[in-house]
Amino acid sequence: MVDGVASRFLLGIDTGGTYTDAVLFSPDEGVKARAKALTTRHDLSEGIRGAVENVLAETGTDPSAIRLASLSTTLATNALVEGQGGRVCLVMIGFGPEDLERDGLRQALGTDPVVFLPGGHNVHGHETPLDTSALAAQLDDLAGAVTAFAVAGYFAVRNPDHELRVRGMIRETTHLPVTCSHELSSKLGGPRRALTTLLNARLVSMIDRLIGSSEDFLKAHGIEAPLMVVRGDGALISAAEARLRPIETILSGPAASLVGARFLTGLDDAVVSDIGGTTTDVAILDEGRPRLDENGAVVGGYRTMVQAVAMRTYGLGGDSEVHVNTRGLEGALVLGPRRVLPLSLIGKLHGPTVREMLERQIKATHAGRYDGRFAVRSGLPDRFASGLSAADQALYERVPSTPVALNDLLTSSMQKASLDRLVGRGLVHISAITASDAMHLLGRQGQWDKDAARLGLELACRMRDGSGKPIASSAVELAHKIEARMTRQSSEVILAAALGEDGVESVDPAKSVSIDRALNRTPGVVRFALALDRPLIGLGASAHVYYPAIASMLGAESVIPADAGVANAIGAVAGEISQTVLVTVTAPEEGVYIISGGGPTERMTGEDKTFALARTRARETAMRLAIGNGAEDPVVRMVEQIDAPEIEGSRKLVEARFSATASGRPRIT
Repeated sequence: MVDGVASRFLLGIDTGGTYTDAVLFSPDEGVKARAKALTTRHDLSEGIRGAVENVLAETGTDPSAIRLASLSTTLATNALVEGQGGRVCLVMIGFGPEDLERDGLRQALGTDPVVFLPGGHNVHGHETPLDTSALAAQLDDLAGAVTAFAVAGYFAVRNPDHELRVRGMIRETTHLPVTCSHELSSKLGGPRRALTTLLNARLVSMIDRLIGSSEDFLKAHGIEAPLMVVRGDGALISAAEARLRPIETILSGPAASLVGARFLTGLDDAVVSDIGGTTTDVAILDEGRPRLDENGAVVGGYRTMVQAVAMRTYGLGGDSEVHVNTRGLEGALVLGPRRVLPLSLIGKLHGPTVREMLERQIKATHAGRYDGRFAVRSGLPDRFASGLSAADQALYERVPSTPVALNDLLTSSMQKASLDRLVGRGLVHISAITASDAMHLLGRQGQWDKDAARLGLELACRMRDGSGKPIASSAVELAHKIEARMTRQSSEVILAAALGEDGVESVDPAKSVSIDRALNRTPGVVRFALALDRPLIGLGASAHVYYPAIASMLGAESVIPADAGVANAIGAVAGEISQTVLVTVTAPEEGVYIISGGGPTERMTGEDKTFALARTRARETAMRLAIGNGAEDPVVRMVEQIDAPEIEGSRKLVEARFSATASGRPRIT
């Protein structure tokens, strides 16, 4: 950590799907105070204010003593897992419609518009003429139908000129945010780079609101410290860079939790599992460092080009929706992947009204199709509802800012499809029973409304399985079943992540008979057993509720640090700033070299001279970026890869790659 005196403090903030955490950290004394507040998605500053003001009040700290603020978040991860985000126009330069079929690009695009333009470059940076007429004809209409643009050019990493020209044209006409693919990755692979760019553009407004809320709060409270944001690989970047490249904040929260787990436990080797309201994130610590996914982070089923911790994210959390299979002979429960608002939470937020609606449903002569389920506006400004169909807009206008029973809101199956689309856009929240409600009824959690949880579980008990029997005889029995399902499903996702890290992707723990017998301790002539080879570190506000049973099922030592609930916020102030720049050299013809990356594309002669310039450009650009992001005295590490085989006795340069990484602790004001 940094050198400092007792009057210097670092402020760590983590904004998750359910809670916003804050820690006040002293370089000499560790955690001085910690606090939580509900994440307020309609105005993120409220949740930040609630958490930070509590840690300041608890210690009586003068805000001017805070010298650095750092933010981690799961909002980007959650949005991609839940299929949420703004509507985006994808502009493809030099690509054709067939390229949408690669790397999941068409699935990710969904119903968002796409425009194809002639243009692009080849591997050496030579251009095909750009024609922007197709885009110009649509820009006025698109300006009112999308929240951002994503621009991906063929071989733009070799020459970004066409992307830059299209970006300027879009900004001049629409004044909307534009993401270019060359800004996000220097790797080849056009469709996957386009996918990454699309997802980045989809997240721009969300992360911009988060950072803006954080900066407004800091300024209003006299905190003049610079604001950093945790990147997906655990490194820190400036708030300005995070605004431009929000995709780099996917897995920000989980990456911060790994840094925090290492700091809190001192363990070098562990499986780290962090349960939040929306997701469970699993990663491996090896020799004190998180494993990185060199192929790019996978989030929401999409393989991106973002380097991040080798974190596996599953749609399973305390607020995951409880699904009941009423077709089988026994009513099977499944949790997730969608997050809903727990009934206990909306009961706390909206008071007796929710309990009264639940009681009326219980007393009704006939069960309603959507008993125990409610809708409420998320609180996003109306501009985020741009591009809705007439049917979706009509339903959106009927959803109030207080919970409304779905039985009263929906009158047709088509309206249910509209509601699902509104939820996908983040405009409306659904409330229903969750594992958090079960834990409230069982007395394992107590921060929200236990009575609302009980009423919701009682309503759910009226559902019957395929044999006609109620799925549970009482709310308490159903709560225990949900608890058991959370233990089993969590064990399965941790096993899936661990097996994946071992290269055993073909085994699905949820379907394997052998793993089922091992987890159930099924007796027999042949007894199956399994165990992790290292401790299981449980993180998250509810870690103490779930992980002892999960670790026992997995035959692992359970380690739940005292500050498990704020590990992300601690990790946010424990990281380093790190910037990597890749410069490539190719040879289109004998004696001629093309240098790309870290600056303008250049044509040169002389291999030694070109390589020397590539090294210098990579090193100096990495240093400049690290210092620009707030690093103090960064150290540079160089890696070179030169692919130059001997062909018929003559050396032929295919490609040379010069990678420079500059790292250092953030500058403390």
